Amino acid sequence: MTTAEFRAVTAEETRALGARLAALLGPGDLVVLSGPLGAGKTTLVQGVAEGLKVRGPITSPTFVIARVHPSLSGGPALVHADAYRLGGTLEVDDLDLDASLEESVTVVEWGEGLVEGLSEDRLEIHVERGAEGEERRVRVTGVGPRWSEISLA
Repeated sequence: MTTAEFRAVTAEETRALGARLAALLGPGDLVVLSGPLGAGKTTLVQGVAEGLKVRGPITSPTFVIARVHPSLSGGPALVHADAYRLGGTLEVDDLDLDASLEESVTVVEWGEGLVEGLSEDRLEIHVERGAEGEERRVRVTGVGPRWSEISLA
């Protein structure tokens, strides 16, 4: 496992971090996002979407559970899911995230403890509020062989 920690002072810096992370992502990648309500998970995904050049807008999928954002540049689509309202792994299975996993970048907010079984290789990202204003602290951990030799910093 490799881990990197980042600090973003503004929402724009959080989006910029997401765009930087997008440069590392490709088809088949799973990203599991965790953190408290209002921590900036969706803001980070907005940056990932900008970096992947997918169709937006990127909003929290809490009530629709999952959205697919097709690529505008021939790259992978972004599957953006939210497991906040899901009761367990059976409901995650109902989403069929594994059906599009190989050709898409799949990002699951609130997925910790629910979606890790979809792939042995994944990025686990924890976002939390910092001490002041819009500051966010972001910890990115690469899990599995795919991420063993990739620098996250």
